[in-house]
Amino acid sequence: MTTVDPSLDLSPIRAWLFDLDGVLTPTAVVHMHAWARLFTPYLAEHGAAPYTEGDYFAYIDGKPRYDGVRSLLASRGIRVPEGEPADPPSADTVHGLGNRKNAVFTDTLAEEGVSPYPASVAFLDAIDAAGCLAAVVSSSKNAPEVLRAAGLADRFEVVVDGGYAAAEHLPGKPAPDTYTRAAELLGVAPTVCAVVEDAESGVQAGAAGDFGLVVGVDRGVGRDTLLRLGADVVVDELDELVPALRRTAPPSPDHPTRESTA
Repeated sequence: MTTVDPSLDLSPIRAWLFDLDGVLTPTAVVHMHAWARLFTPYLAEHGAAPYTEGDYFAYIDGKPRYDGVRSLLASRGIRVPEGEPADPPSADTVHGLGNRKNAVFTDTLAEEGVSPYPASVAFLDAIDAAGCLAAVVSSSKNAPEVLRAAGLADRFEVVVDGGYAAAEHLPGKPAPDTYTRAAELLGVAPTVCAVVEDAESGVQAGAAGDFGLVVGVDRGVGRDTLLRLGADVVVDELDELVPALRRTAPPSPDHPTRESTA
């Protein structure tokens, strides 16, 4: 387990902006399985280098679905037409492959299910007790479905997911725009928000914005990589932050509530 600096001061943080997959729920595992089920046969059919777990972290993790398809295909020198968002999953286009992955993800989620990380639930309890706000910022269009499956839907009044970002024409991670919009929807400035991410592109998004803190959760990317990309603090599990939160950010009228920012 990593050791959080005992002097860490979380008192300026009024809101916590969480990535979903790999931060609150181990949905990253479901996504990894779905991407592998998509690209293992696809790359074999094209005579390309086999798909590996490292490909997920290097080219896909944290990115909007179609960006992940483009990035992975580019890594193998494979070019296909862009197509349209309405392309069927059978289409050999960027959008078709992305839609195929979504169908595979839905099947995989139904087969495997998902439960939240207990340590992340403990941290959500702590920030709620401290009077802080919380939002989910996910590149996945499946975020609401995953939150419901994990029993977390009622924890967040603000969810900026892939569908919202597409409708609002917000660039995805590593751009900071989706996190900035979540802060706006919560009614607080980015400077009093903490971004919580496990993905390389997500940490880059936090570092690129004017946020008060970027927390990296090491689910496999590596502590050194997360720090290099802009994380201020790296933990293995979010409950490592509970003592600092309780020490420096006790319940106070100074902290906004959902009612005061509604």
